[in-house]
Amino acid sequence: MPQAFILHAKTRPERADAFQAFFLSHVAASRAEPGCIEYHMLRDREDPSLFIFYEVWASQAALDTHSSLPHMQQFLEARMDYLERDFEIRAIDMLSPAAAGPEHKI
Repeated sequence: MPQAFILHAKTRPERADAFQAFFLSHVAASRAEPGCIEYHMLRDREDPSLFIFYEVWASQAALDTHSSLPHMQQFLEARMDYLERDFEIRAIDMLSPAAAGPEHKI
């Protein structure tokens, strides 16, 4: 069963650009992982210190593997250097299929 969630990362305003630069390097690596269906990093236009992640993984095992990889462990250890408060994570159910197949991933 796919595992999907939306994660809000509220950065300290003075660290927002640094957070973006730091985490963007993880997006491509995450998208290349087996089991990654969707992985998006977004920045709120009204509040540029708010980043939103939309992720869909093929299974809980794929998500667990992702979370245990070195680049994600590095990010988890460093996150509070950037964040105003820890992540807000909401599990969601996908009601429609993914927008693009693996051959269309960015």
